[in-house]
Amino acid sequence: MGIALLLAGAARGETARSRAEVGGYFRVMARPDLQGGTGTLGYWNLYGRLMNEGPWAALELKVDLLRPTPGSREPWASAHFKIEGGSVMGADAAGGTLAAFRMSQLYVRAGNVLLPEVEWQIGTLDTWMGDLGLYDMKPAQILFETVGISATWRSRDVDLLVGAGDSGFFLRGLDYSPVLTTGALVRWRVVSGHLELGGGGAFYFEPEVPGNPNAPHTTPGIDYADLVRGEVVENWLRDHPGQEDLFYRDRPPEARAASSYKVVFYLGFGGLGPIKWNNLFANTLRRHPDNFVTETYGGREWTLWVTGLTDERYEVNVGNEMQLELWPGRLDAVWGLLYGHDWNEDNEVAAGEDNRVFYSTVLRFQLYLSSTLHLLLEGSVARERSLNGNLFRLAHDSIFRSTGGKADARGLEYGDTDTRETLQLKAGPVLNPTGLGIFARPSLRLLVGLQQSNVHAAFGRNVVDTLDEYNRLAIESRSVYTHVVVGLEAEAWF
Repeated sequence: MGIALLLAGAARGETARSRAEVGGYFRVMARPDLQGGTGTLGYWNLYGRLMNEGPWAALELKVDLLRPTPGSREPWASAHFKIEGGSVMGADAAGGTLAAFRMSQLYVRAGNVLLPEVEWQIGTLDTWMGDLGLYDMKPAQILFETVGISATWRSRDVDLLVGAGDSGFFLRGLDYSPVLTTGALVRWRVVSGHLELGGGGAFYFEPEVPGNPNAPHTTPGIDYADLVRGEVVENWLRDHPGQEDLFYRDRPPEARAASSYKVVFYLGFGGLGPIKWNNLFANTLRRHPDNFVTETYGGREWTLWVTGLTDERYEVNVGNEMQLELWPGRLDAVWGLLYGHDWNEDNEVAAGEDNRVFYSTVLRFQLYLSSTLHLLLEGSVARERSLNGNLFRLAHDSIFRSTGGKADARGLEYGDTDTRETLQLKAGPVLNPTGLGIFARPSLRLLVGLQQSNVHAAFGRNVVDTLDEYNRLAIESRSVYTHVVVGLEAEAWF
């Protein structure tokens, strides 16, 4: 109902130079998967976003509360709303439910208030310096989690933003605890249209609040392997039989503060021969610690506070995307590179995505048969390596839990290899009514996608993978390394 009212208001305004502007984005597709998959070619967009993402829709509304006067220093103000989500009826399992959508942005902008040429923003503060279109990623993004206030000063050559607020509801949800946040971002147009530099970062601080169960605490004496296996309480009670009521008395949680950070970098250049534009992004961050987990044992739920066991999780990510004009008016290309390194200094025993290295390259060509009929060809190569042991299964009858590559029902590894290698190829005709350009939209695509991997079933699917001989369904009798998907897709910005 709220969306309808917003759209109705916008429509009424358009009749007479409205104060409202509506924009948005959507992608929707039909990808019947005959190999038991869920409609995506691979697991995630490390292999390129094309055919590896599901449906998505976003609607943005801007309403001028006080219209700006061009060339004037008179105050102005506008309200902004963004609703987005990932479900369309008939295109995914959620059936288009509005529960898959959220109001992700809501803020007011105002200018020439208090300080001339300064733009204030109150509400959500998400900001970024550009994106990797092939991967659908924003490595140089800050304050995505934050609600608060920011100020932006713009000049001919420099943009400077500073902001502060609270990220507690985003990070903690129903278990809210305030996470004080501050951040800054600067962009310098060194040579307009040819060279740009930028950088910034954000810092998050969650204060110590003794007695508040949602504030950061650490339960002392927890073994990390027991935590991963969910056996902390079980093992303690094995050593202390009949002393259930003494668990918290003997190891009371210790209150402590928590913090995290993110630093971002940006370099852009273009107008050099066939290079239209090149974006290089990088970030390094420490993830914000978790608060608590629960275990159930003996019919009772136990809370374990884990801030001190989750406060050393780090990431480094570097991405580059180059747009090329290879044959003017006939052939364009976009080439992307991505590298990531995640490590967890608290976890030295269990394989997982918190200790890994990944890298990939994606290359897309678009041949213009006419102004509106194009031919797309994209290829990608990716490698993911676990740094804490095995994380992938090589065959349909590979082990699941393992230790040192040997079957172990309580093992801290998964499968029998630490490396997943993925090759994808996608090709097909594209209709672009608005003309030339790889990122021109709307875009109507009929694509065939092929994936080859060294590991078994490297894509989301619904096939039963148990090896139990008494399974009600037939046990899979062969390994699957190749995945083929045909997709009919529509994508548009408006």
